[in-house]
Amino acid sequence: MTSLTRGDGSVYLTVERNRAENWIHAQWHGRQTLGSIMDGGLTYVDMLREEPCPKLLNDHRGLVGDFSAANDWIEQVWTPLIVGAGLRYFAQVLSPDIFGQLAIENLQIRIGDLLHIHLFDSLENAQNWLRGRP
Repeated sequence: MTSLTRGDGSVYLTVERNRAENWIHAQWHGRQTLGSIMDGGLTYVDMLREEPCPKLLNDHRGLVGDFSAANDWIEQVWTPLIVGAGLRYFAQVLSPDIFGQLAIENLQIRIGDLLHIHLFDSLENAQNWLRGRP
């Protein structure tokens, strides 16, 4: 498991490879900045380059607030990198925060033609969807 921390030592992202399920599970915590999203996104890319994996379980249940300022970077930089590293299926567990939900819905519109991205209200439903993917 990899944990990324803020300057104050608080964890903003934990990323774990689940080999049994063949996915990467990322859990976001608190408010995010463009910098934290870029660092977290590039952590995924590095993990896939080291050991390819077609599925991402991206969990926003602990995320607070809007991150739409990062959507341009995610669309233009991260998505081509992550697709090139082998990601195909993106299961997104929604934040309880409406601003986080709106940001990910906007992102789905932007990158949905490059990745199979689906939004879920529960971790269990996201996991079950990923289990049905090759």
